[in-house]
Amino acid sequence: MTQIQTAPPSAPDRSLPARIAGVIFSPRATYAAVAATPRIFGVLACVIAVCAFGVFLFLSTDVGQQAMIDQQVRQMESFGSRMSDAQYARMEQIAPYSRYFAVGGQIVSLPIAALVIAGIAFAVFNAFLGGDAAFKQVYAIVAHSGVLIAVQQIFSLPLAYARESLTGATNLAVFFPFLDENTFPARLLGAIDLFLVWWVVSLAIGFGVLYRRRTQPIAAAMLTLYVAIGLVIAGIKTALSGV
Repeated sequence: MTQIQTAPPSAPDRSLPARIAGVIFSPRATYAAVAATPRIFGVLACVIAVCAFGVFLFLSTDVGQQAMIDQQVRQMESFGSRMSDAQYARMEQIAPYSRYFAVGGQIVSLPIAALVIAGIAFAVFNAFLGGDAAFKQVYAIVAHSGVLIAVQQIFSLPLAYARESLTGATNLAVFFPFLDENTFPARLLGAIDLFLVWWVVSLAIGFGVLYRRRTQPIAAAMLTLYVAIGLVIAGIKTALSGV
């Protein structure tokens, strides 16, 4: 098995602001710097702070709270069930506190999600493909790619407020408004978010830099997996709703 070499240690170091901006504007050089000097806490803290503050601010408004309730109703209906009047009243009662639960969810879920993704990538590239990267390097790459998740929040939450809805304004379904949202095609398109596609491609660039591999095959494999997950989710929702 051919061993995969990691990024060279001679890549110049970058400050935290430079790395955050670099993930957006110059990902390849930025990920090379991250691989050479892997640091996790600073960028992860920034991503969590932006996401937590954004969702707290949004859910502090009446518009945000109602949008959250409406999303819960739609989610139940998408799985073939309906929210009772008692459940709806309960949702209205807890809506003012949803911002605190959401912030806690961001603080807990974001680092855990990054850890899980890093663990899977480490297993695939190191155990199965013969790579020699340290886990800290892989985790640092994943943590820095989270900058794009923060960008998604900055972009999508004001849109959600303006539209008074948490229904994704950046997924492919917005280009096909004539589709019934309860059909399989609409659900599949709704599962493909443009910002998440950007994040997947950026993460593929990071892994390509770290393991000295071409980005295209990595991105193609990751995007295929993303679409496959969307297919499964859309299929389950369609089957349960009977549409």
